[in-house]
Amino acid sequence: MKFGISRDARPQAAILLTAAVISIVLWFIPFAEILTYPFRIFVTFIHEGGHAIAALLTGNSVESLSIATNASGETYTSQGGTISQMFVASAGYLGSMTFGALLLVLIRKTVAARVVLIGSATLILVLTLIYGLIKPIMSGFASSAMAFTILAGTLLSLGLVAVARYAKPRVAAFFVSFLAVQCILNALLDLKTVFFLSSPFAPSVQTDAVNMANATGIPAIFWTIIWIAVAFGMLWFVMRLYVVSRDAAVQPDLPFEDSPAV
Repeated sequence: MKFGISRDARPQAAILLTAAVISIVLWFIPFAEILTYPFRIFVTFIHEGGHAIAALLTGNSVESLSIATNASGETYTSQGGTISQMFVASAGYLGSMTFGALLLVLIRKTVAARVVLIGSATLILVLTLIYGLIKPIMSGFASSAMAFTILAGTLLSLGLVAVARYAKPRVAAFFVSFLAVQCILNALLDLKTVFFLSSPFAPSVQTDAVNMANATGIPAIFWTIIWIAVAFGMLWFVMRLYVVSRDAAVQPDLPFEDSPAV
């Protein structure tokens, strides 16, 4: 059976490809990290939000969520059982991948980019106000990163709403695609870093993989490899869903075959 890029997906695929190319090109431009810094902070919010949501889903409480100026983050939750700890530890990197994939699926399903941006802004603002401000004060987990967390979360939320309100639909769609690419690429890059930090010869650094190792007794590098495999599987699935159609009536420009041609 042949597969091809669906005709109705081609404009969206072109926008996604442009966003991916720009993201990669920016890696090689000196000081371009200044331009991508807000997106890096956004991805960190999603990463830490993944931990927080996973904790809540497993019946635990979230004491605080903080973002540092170097785009690292910390989320403190109550400690549940082994399964709960595994779920919470895995929800950071895989949560970023899932959120990026969700953005692509929403755009592919023709959900308005403005709606997606406002939804993302709401998520960031809720995480900021509840777990970056209110809960830390109530539970005594206030830290020096609180001020930056509140500032960054507020500015990100306002920026997302501004793009949703004032940008043209095509620009808003590109912005959502760029956010999705940033979530996915940063998750993969962070997993690469964690992979090297999980090797027996690396310096001791606290990571999500180390948290998994502490919860299960299985080496951190094993969990890192599992997360990388899941991340690439998720990426393959969502890209196939995003651009490929099984519709026999579609004339494929880029054919794929699941069996050798005869």
